[in-house]
Amino acid sequence: MPAVIARGFGRVALALVSFLVFAGPAAADEVLNLYSHRHYGIDQEINALFTEQTGIEVKVVNADADQLIERLKSEGENSPADLLVTVDAGRLQIAKEQGLLQPLAADVLAAATPEGLRDPEGYWYPFTARARVIMVNKERVEPGAITSYENLAEERWRGKVAIRSSSSAYNQAWVASMVAANGVEATEEWAKAVVANFARPPQGGDRDQIRAVANGLADVCISNAYYLGTMINSTDAADREAASRVRVVFPNQENRGAFLNVSAAGLTRHAKNIDAARKYLEFLVSPEVQQMIAEGSYEYPISLDFEATPTFEAWGPFEYDTTSFPEIGDHLDDAIEIFDRAGWQ
Repeated sequence: MPAVIARGFGRVALALVSFLVFAGPAAADEVLNLYSHRHYGIDQEINALFTEQTGIEVKVVNADADQLIERLKSEGENSPADLLVTVDAGRLQIAKEQGLLQPLAADVLAAATPEGLRDPEGYWYPFTARARVIMVNKERVEPGAITSYENLAEERWRGKVAIRSSSSAYNQAWVASMVAANGVEATEEWAKAVVANFARPPQGGDRDQIRAVANGLADVCISNAYYLGTMINSTDAADREAASRVRVVFPNQENRGAFLNVSAAGLTRHAKNIDAARKYLEFLVSPEVQQMIAEGSYEYPISLDFEATPTFEAWGPFEYDTTSFPEIGDHLDDAIEIFDRAGWQ
C-alpha cells in the first residue's frame, strides 16, 4: 500500500533528461499515430512539444476506448495505429487479452512507473494516475464520518449519495477493484445498498456529482480527484465556489488504500512506428511533461514524486491500492453484471 508523495523527481529525472537530450530531432517525415480515449487540452500541448523536440508528427484519432478496440480488431494488420491510449487500465488489459497489443521493453519506462501500476509484461505503461475518491459537503459531513468505499452502503447515507452512471469506464474499473478486493457476492450486496442510498438517479459526469454535493442535493459522491482540481482552478466563479464547499476523503487508508486508476498506452500489435512510439512514451514520463500534467489536468503524475502545486498540497498525501488494481481487467465483466443486477443505471 504505497503512499503518494510530492517532493521532486530525483535520479529518474536525470535519466529521462539524458534520454531526451540524446534522442535529438527525428526525420521531418516521421509520424506517430495515436488511437486515444483522452480528451484534455493539455494533451495537445504535450503533442506539440513532442513534435517540436523530436520532429515527429503526432496524429490522433479520438473515440471511446471500446470503439477504438473494435476498430483495431476490424482493421487488423492494416491499422495505422501505433499506440492505444485509454483513460483506464482495464481497457488496455482487454486489448492485451484480445491480441491487439505487443510488449515493449523499455528500461526508462520501467524505472519511471511504479511496478504495481503497469503491465508486468510491458504490454502497456501508465503516464498519469487518477485517484477515485469520496468527496463530501464540508458543512454536512464531519471529518471521519466516512472513511471507506464500503461505508457508502451504510443506511445513514440513505438518499445522500450522488454518483454517475454505471456506463462510466471510471465506475466500471472502480467496482472491478471492489470485486478484486471483496469478491463478487459481497460487492453485489454492497452495490445494491449503494443504489438504495442514491440521492437521485445517476446523471452527468464527475463534476456534476461534485456540484450536487456542494449545492446540498447530496452529502457524498464519488469522483476522480482531478475533476475537483479543474473546478478549484476554473475561470468559472460558480465552479470555484462549489469546489470550496467540498472536502476530499481518500478512502480505505487503514487497509488497502484508495483506488488509483491510470491513463496508459500500449503498443499496438501492428504498429509501424515502434521507435517513435517508444520515444513518445518516454517523453510522457519525463519530468517536464509530468509537471505539465500536474499543472494542466490536475491528474497525479505517474512518478508519484513531483513538485506539488497548491491544489495537491491542500489534498495531502495518501496511501493507494496496489493489491486489487492489477486485477481490474479480469473483473470488468463482473462489475458490469453487478451493476445490472443491482439496478445501477
